[in-house]
Amino acid sequence: MPNNSNYRQMLHFLKEELKISSESLAIAEKSAEQNRGPLPMILWQYGLVTLEQLDKIYDWLEQT
Repeated sequence: MPNNSNYRQMLHFLKEELKISSESLAIAEKSAEQNRGPLPMILWQYGLVTLEQLDKIYDWLEQT
């Protein structure tokens, strides 16, 4: 799992702003590591975020 500051900030955003559970994030992180996919897309593919939330994530990433 990446330990850089932007990644930690994104996790904080997902938990605090979008109210994604720690359990959901753990599932998505494990899959992202195994499949080397981007975490936001994994969250969406697993149905853990809506398309609207996915847009918010990418908007947030664009601003950071």
